[in-house]
Amino acid sequence: MKKVKKSMFLLLASVVSLSALLAACSGGNNAEEPAEAPATGSETPAEQPAVDKPKEKVELEFWTHWGSTTRRPIIEKIVSDFNGSQDWITVKHVFLPYGEGWTKALAQIAAGNPPDVIIHEIAKVAQRADKNQVENLSPFLAKDDISGRFHENLFEAMKHNGDVYALPFNTDTRFLFYNKKMFAEAGLDPEKPPTTWAEMEEYAKKLDKIGADGKIERLGYHPLLAGGFELFMLNAGKGEAWVGVDGKVNVDTPEHVDALKWVMSWDERLGKENVETFKATFGSKTSEPLIAGKLAMKADVGTFWTQIRDFAANRDDFGVAPLPEYKEGAGHWSVGGGFSIEIPKGAKNPEASWEFLKFMTDYDAQKYWAQFNFDNVANKEVAGDADLMADPIYAFSVENLAVTKMTPAPVSAPDFATLLNPEIEAAIQGQQSPEDALAKAQKAIEDLVAQNQ
Repeated sequence: MKKVKKSMFLLLASVVSLSALLAACSGGNNAEEPAEAPATGSETPAEQPAVDKPKEKVELEFWTHWGSTTRRPIIEKIVSDFNGSQDWITVKHVFLPYGEGWTKALAQIAAGNPPDVIIHEIAKVAQRADKNQVENLSPFLAKDDISGRFHENLFEAMKHNGDVYALPFNTDTRFLFYNKKMFAEAGLDPEKPPTTWAEMEEYAKKLDKIGADGKIERLGYHPLLAGGFELFMLNAGKGEAWVGVDGKVNVDTPEHVDALKWVMSWDERLGKENVETFKATFGSKTSEPLIAGKLAMKADVGTFWTQIRDFAANRDDFGVAPLPEYKEGAGHWSVGGGFSIEIPKGAKNPEASWEFLKFMTDYDAQKYWAQFNFDNVANKEVAGDADLMADPIYAFSVENLAVTKMTPAPVSAPDFATLLNPEIEAAIQGQQSPEDALAKAQKAIEDLVAQNQ
């Protein structure tokens, strides 16, 4: 396994200090503030605007949900760099809490007064395109083809009916974090994390600490406390989406039934009430369960490492590994999400907005975002940047993208999760069998697809 080394991406404390506004994102909630803007030295020069400049300066509004003391200074530094890179466009960053900006943007699109550029979730690009909520970028790409910048699977997720409606900005991947010190104390090799589900369960039992009164003091692992049912069900299904882009529903399969039973078995072994009582002790920062020593293993996005980096007493106690395989030889499949950058339908200055999209996905901006957020970015050349890859944990997160599948929500099944998740939750609560839960969800989603085709 890769030994955890001191991160090369510590943020110093003197660039910008802004109000702490928490934003949901793909994993990074650490409270550090970047200090000094690194020399970015563009290995790939930014393209020059491919449109005629207007006589008057253009002002753009750029909406994001990045308002934390970590991410807001970073995104605003990139915006400032863009504003200083040319003399005809000024971009103003507007922070709105996660989800709120998207709701407000829909209202303003309907009113004919949308923001000029917005960060949105990758999973529903095709749905927004189908509802005519976002500008078609294919005409811009025809004149200024930058499609080769991106990881292919991310760029494919930007398409609907063959046209491109957004550019990918960042992504994520999920893998296993574990406490090496606890492994050693339990007689497990700290350099040999579990490789299969069966081995993970075997390790977990050795790492569990149950008091004489039956109360849980520490757990080796629990999928519902540190990963979630969806991650393991999709892992068992080799990362294939619940609903394919062709509308094929992939819910009621033997692998998914088996995976749901496995997820439920942890509560059955430990006692559901005991697990819920234990979960209530969880917190954040130094009280986060893996960092606080209440869990020995956790599945999470790569940016979770920043929490270990910032709040753990000794980061060298922790290691990373691929998600264990459902069965030996099945594959260490993971799932990813992330965010796109797009031009809402009806934006007043789409040509200027396009110039900003190009800048945001070019080398310098993407490297700055990756370096200071410890985040996976969409630009594949930046993903292999030598400075970034010098950190072994970041390098591991990039390598794990090879087994990470995107699962965008198809147009034929908008909001299918509202049909799937309640059935699975009912099974977890003991209200129905896993077989019945997935059979009912399969039928309901198939009906939804039929209605929308």
